[in-house]
Amino acid sequence: MMLELNRIAKKPLYTIGRLFVDGKYFCDTLEDRCRDFDKEEKVMNETAIPEGIYEVIVNVSARFKRKLPLLLDVPHFSGIRIHRGNTDKDTSGCILVGENKQPGRVINSTGYELRLTELIEKAMLAGDKIMIEIR
Repeated sequence: MMLELNRIAKKPLYTIGRLFVDGKYFCDTLEDRCRDFDKEEKVMNETAIPEGIYEVIVNVSARFKRKLPLLLDVPHFSGIRIHRGNTDKDTSGCILVGENKQPGRVINSTGYELRLTELIEKAMLAGDKIMIEIR
């Protein structure tokens, strides 16, 4: 299974993207601000992860106490999840899923989190490797 996150609006406090699953649009995303690590420092809980390709698994989050997608081997980051939330205050570097119908927010995120987690978990059980490309 291949996930693609295309960042389409890089704002001073947040980043809006579009998430695709195997080439089909799935939902919108919200992340923290993208930073150019060659020019500025990472700010804890206020920085989007670097562009790249990462493996994704589903396991139980100690913080959220439920199964969530987890991105593996993200340089300079740990515990990066895909989960529900509404604003950049909910991200802490993670990727929020939902509908971007208001500036700087995603809404209706719970349903997207549940569906995406289920899709990834089914793919894992079928023996598929799940990857996400962020660009």
